[in-house]
Amino acid sequence: MYKSIIRPLLFKYDPEKVHHFTFKSIRLLSGIGLTKLLKPVFNIEDKRLERTVFGLKFKNPVGLAAGFDKDAKLFQELSDFGFGFVEIGTLTPKPQDGNPKKRLFRLKEDQAIINRMGFNNGGVDEAVKRLKKNKNVLIGGNIGKNKITPNEEAFEDYKICFNALFDYVDYFVVNVSSPNTPNLRALQDKEPLTKLLTGLQQLNVNKQRQKPILLKIAPDLTNDQLLDIIEIVNTTNIAGVIATNTTISRNGLTSETKFEMGGLSGKPLRSRSTEVIRFLSEKSNNAFPIIGVGGIHTKEDAIEKLEAGASLVQLYTGFIYEGPQLIKKINSEILLRGL
Repeated sequence: MYKSIIRPLLFKYDPEKVHHFTFKSIRLLSGIGLTKLLKPVFNIEDKRLERTVFGLKFKNPVGLAAGFDKDAKLFQELSDFGFGFVEIGTLTPKPQDGNPKKRLFRLKEDQAIINRMGFNNGGVDEAVKRLKKNKNVLIGGNIGKNKITPNEEAFEDYKICFNALFDYVDYFVVNVSSPNTPNLRALQDKEPLTKLLTGLQQLNVNKQRQKPILLKIAPDLTNDQLLDIIEIVNTTNIAGVIATNTTISRNGLTSETKFEMGGLSGKPLRSRSTEVIRFLSEKSNNAFPIIGVGGIHTKEDAIEKLEAGASLVQLYTGFIYEGPQLIKKINSEILLRGL
């Protein structure tokens, strides 16, 4: 029903407006108890799906990637669709509007999305107010810096977000790989990235109990840069890597909107994302967990990521194009294959 009726209707309208409309609709359906009634349709409860990764127990390995629920407004309702975990953000210390609209584009022919949102969010403190009401959803907190903050002062922004979210998320994701904040990707260079992660780890060890810190990387890194990432993970002793964020590549696209500026997600990213996962896994000798994300539109796409070395997977664009049934299909396939 989603792909034959709901999606064609939604895809007639501006994607950012549809996103807000969808949020309101899901919240309305939840308010009358319909999402709870539909929970058995989308959920698989099976002990064999449980995963313990970087010290956390996930009820299943399929999560929602950051960017969908930026402000932690819908994580409770979204968990009813069967996600094993939900990553909120990217959050910044101060609220910011993001980049000018129009900034979100569907590439239907390529089953992809281009976004140049620019970390639009209401600020970390507003998100915390909602996270305090969390009822047993495993939450990742994706953190970044404000656009006006120069890279030399970036650590202070990440520090503010880290401290504000610490009691309300289960793990952290350091986002230095979005292409939509000017100069942000320069923080992926070896020296500034090591300094940033070391600083956050120092904050972490001074807490009564530590939280896993992961690094989200771009798919556009070279093999030498990926080798640097492996060294940085080992040096800073962070918990793992999320591979990958959106790409600035436009190779092989056919849609008219392919030259819009921003990060590309969806099916065209599948192969490169898997390559990065496999490279990191093999070159590090499986030294750290990897969350695989990028181009997962089918159960086979998810299995490919897991077999390449990912411990968990995340959906975003595939969730939009394929609908919530995709989560159940992936989990069913994992059980079928005994993974």
